Amino acid sequence: MRSTSGASPRRPHGTTARTAMALAALVTSAFALLLVALDREGDGAVLPAHTPAAQAADVAPAAGGGRERGDQYLETRLFFGTGRHHGDPPITEEEFHAFLDQEITPRFPSGLTLQEGYGQWRDREGDINGERSYELILLYPADTARRSDAAIEEIRRAYTSRWDLESVGRVDHYVRVDF
Repeated sequence: MRSTSGASPRRPHGTTARTAMALAALVTSAFALLLVALDREGDGAVLPAHTPAAQAADVAPAAGGGRERGDQYLETRLFFGTGRHHGDPPITEEEFHAFLDQEITPRFPSGLTLQEGYGQWRDREGDINGERSYELILLYPADTARRSDAAIEEIRRAYTSRWDLESVGRVDHYVRVDF
């Protein structure tokens, strides 16, 4: 109903208090998100909010008041193609396993999973390439995200430079793990 006196209509009693409480909750949530972006390793650096280390904050309690099962981990999947350019032969199984032994296992000695597959992708020239590929799955504690991220990027650079490839695909997920 519109007021004829030009004054704004009266709000029901308590609306201002509810609005203030909602605003306080919003500010608290925003502050909590800011804390997530702080470096979890204690060196004082602030990380962009989209990095694995920044998003590895505590997970909210599960429904029913209990905590979710497992510990906070990050899961990184790397996709290694074996096709090469300029008429060079594909990377062999033996060559890939030597790379695994020399570059990956020393950086992640606690364990990993390797799966063989087939993938296709569009290269710089726009050609669609199909090739045998490997999917590497790494699980690591969230509190090691900064160190693990650096190791993963070293692996990607080593692979692309060793065989003059364009890229190694990467996908990161935040997960809870229970062994």
